[in-house]
Amino acid sequence: MNAVDVVLPCLDEAAALPGVLATLPVGYRAIVVDNGSTDGSPEVAAAHGATVVHEQTKGYGAAVHTGLSHARTDVVCFLDADGSLDPAELVPLVAAVDNGAHLAVGRRVPVSRGVWPWHARAGNLLLATILRRRGLLVSDIAPARAVRRADLLALGVRDRAFGYPLELLVRAADAGWTVVERDVVYRPRAAGTRSKVSGSVRGTLRAVRDMAGVLR
Repeated sequence: MNAVDVVLPCLDEAAALPGVLATLPVGYRAIVVDNGSTDGSPEVAAAHGATVVHEQTKGYGAAVHTGLSHARTDVVCFLDADGSLDPAELVPLVAAVDNGAHLAVGRRVPVSRGVWPWHARAGNLLLATILRRRGLLVSDIAPARAVRRADLLALGVRDRAFGYPLELLVRAADAGWTVVERDVVYRPRAAGTRSKVSGSVRGTLRAVRDMAGVLR
């Protein structure tokens, strides 16, 4: 089996990292990109066997791009570091890429209603509807994804904030990529911590604003 690098953008996820890193599938190697944590996340990640890199520019897209630049495997995965997604769910995404998809993305299936607040669902639905009108038949904005490293670098995604996942999908559609979705179980964050995006209406609106900006 070929090795797979897994990029985990990280901002204050010390409570979640041990569980996430311990459940990575065999052959999947963690690259934790610390984006300015103050809770000891880099040290926790290193103690649990992850490669740790630092990105000083704040923003989800900045952390993702830095992780991608440090990845070395043919296929690279991206996963939230908060424990809401099971790393084992990456295996079918990688299989889809191995079988010819350009990009495989997760479609969240929440374990309970409270896991995915109404405002986050509404924002996601709005953006997914816009994507479907552009011809890309997805229903979620990729909380987990697998892609060939060279393909993603060539795609040239520029957003360095929360707009990164949407710009990736827009560019993939424009490039004629084959994009497949696979269900992924969506769980509460580790240790009961609140999401920086979906945990509040303000966070969701900020993310939707960043994402909508790539459509202008």
